[in-house]
Amino acid sequence: MKVINNDLRLVDFDAWSGAIETKETIIENGKALEFEYLVDELFPDGLTETELNDFLWFDDDFIFEQLNISNDEA
Repeated sequence: MKVINNDLRLVDFDAWSGAIETKETIIENGKALEFEYLVDELFPDGLTETELNDFLWFDDDFIFEQLNISNDEA
């Protein structure tokens, strides 16, 4: 079963494993809303919580680049 939640906010998302640090970095840098816009743009049909977690976990360099978060801040 594939459950897609289009209304989930980053601050409410219960990330796990390697995605936790990426999520915290985005929030600490005040980029949560920008991240949500990025996700909407990249995944117009939505995504599962597992897909969101994997995106945060494995694509952190891409995410930080898109949100203008430097490696020093990450």
